[in-house]
Amino acid sequence: MHFHSKPPRRFLFGASLLLALLLLPVLFLAGKKILTNYRFTRYTDQIFSQDISQNALNLHYTVADPEACGITEYSAGLGSFDTAQVTAGYVTAENRLKKLKSFSYEDLSTQNRLACDVVTLALETDLLPSNNYLLEEMLSPSLGTQAQLPILLAEYTFRREKDVQDYLKLIASVGDYFQGIITFETVKSREGTFMSDATADRVISQCQTFIRNPDSNYLDSIFREKIQELSTLSKEKREAYQTLHSRLIREVVIPAYQALIDGLQELKGTGKQAGGLCSLPGGKEYYEYLVKSNCGLYDSVPAIQQRLLRQLQEDVVESSRLMGEDSSLAQQYASGAWSGSNDPEEILDTLRQKISDDFPEAPSVSWEIKYVHPDLEEYLSPAFYLTPPVDTLSPNAIYINSHSRMEGSQLFTTLAHEGFPGHLYQTVFFASTDPPRIRHLLGMGGYVEGWATYVESYAYGYTGQDDRLSRLQWLNRSLNLCIYSLLDTGIHYDGWSPAKAAGFLEGFGISDPDAMEEIYQVIVEDPTNYLKYYMGCLSFMDLREKCREEQGDAFDLKDFHRKVLETGPCQFPVLEKYVTEG
Repeated sequence: MHFHSKPPRRFLFGASLLLALLLLPVLFLAGKKILTNYRFTRYTDQIFSQDISQNALNLHYTVADPEACGITEYSAGLGSFDTAQVTAGYVTAENRLKKLKSFSYEDLSTQNRLACDVVTLALETDLLPSNNYLLEEMLSPSLGTQAQLPILLAEYTFRREKDVQDYLKLIASVGDYFQGIITFETVKSREGTFMSDATADRVISQCQTFIRNPDSNYLDSIFREKIQELSTLSKEKREAYQTLHSRLIREVVIPAYQALIDGLQELKGTGKQAGGLCSLPGGKEYYEYLVKSNCGLYDSVPAIQQRLLRQLQEDVVESSRLMGEDSSLAQQYASGAWSGSNDPEEILDTLRQKISDDFPEAPSVSWEIKYVHPDLEEYLSPAFYLTPPVDTLSPNAIYINSHSRMEGSQLFTTLAHEGFPGHLYQTVFFASTDPPRIRHLLGMGGYVEGWATYVESYAYGYTGQDDRLSRLQWLNRSLNLCIYSLLDTGIHYDGWSPAKAAGFLEGFGISDPDAMEEIYQVIVEDPTNYLKYYMGCLSFMDLREKCREEQGDAFDLKDFHRKVLETGPCQFPVLEKYVTEG
């Protein structure tokens, strides 16, 4: 007789134990990955907090609520500019690179792997021997610290009283910060890397324009308007803050700009040359470093020049073909005929609707059109977008410079560059993916400006004009940027003189001596600036065509743009890796 019953409980326990033992390696690996990602995020968040806390201006424009990000202590000033910090910066970069490489790359999540790739390459680039700090220039008429600071102070948002207090401490530090710049320029003068007299005169003129009316500086009137809108403050506090602000402008900010003027006047005549970087010791190598650091491009400069020349030839051929097929196109282009709106708000609304066929939908966002103050019009860009804090994504301010007198298709495509599907759209889209905080620490100008230029090629097609005319307008824009980019490499890498640059420009019908001199001077003052825009644009186009070729009929333009936007600002080798593998 056989009795059938459940096996004893100890046998069940043994089976459970065996299963647990079999799962143990899996659980161990999962736990190891969780721990690695936790430690990586904690470390990169620490870098973010450390770096962003050193300068109240950067902090304010990056996060609206520092405490919510765990930042409770930070410098309320502009920080300090001391050449001794350069050596310390190299040591910090080496330590950070070593720490990043200690994490198990295979255990990182896709987002953290991407962050690791971006930060690692940025640190490796900063540690290149060609990164010669004596060739760095903080002052230039358009993009220098002294030119950008007034607009950043004017746009400093007051959300609470603490913001007002931080802002006042910030402007109180301008004198010390500018003194650090003067000291640095003196070191550059002694080492033979000081700017030319022509550049010094332009910076001096820009500073003089800013302080020409010391008793009615526009920062004071803007402060008065903003503080009136802060309803949490009593009338007495508002008046006290206004009085203090006026005193700081008169006694700190204006004297700081005057000291900068005086310092540059004293150093004039010590610049060794008026041309490109390559005529300075180590200048050619430094230019190669800037191509990597500023533009995110890691091809050689000769390879970049070949790419530019190829695009130049293609655009010239296509332009000639279009005008040969329709003789009226050239006249239409020259007349600048425009039947659309010139209202910036209407244009942005139109753009937001029309991009939907080519670009993924962006999160809901508001914006505000503002105009550059007359005192700054001569020295600032035709338009620009101020990136909002990552934790609020507002305000989104697009500035238009009335001095440029933009209208018609130029205004339309400029707003596409700054708004949709350009800077504003790209910024908000990337932020909506909730990337690691450290990704917001790195500028990645080649990606950011390259993207905004790349989307202009689509924007011309959104104007509602004849397709051939729109295409011709983009080709003309492309040709201009290509010519300036070739000049950039020619002047700074190959040592082109003003005469050689003029000869190059004459080949494209630019013969006005004043125009040629201005173009040469602008490129001398801001090396790689045009490459950021145009080679960045071509890099997106090349990546798009590579994906189209590899995917064939499966290629989807909107999906390609989504991958690019989700990957976010990074160097182009990193972008290609994640877009082609994703």
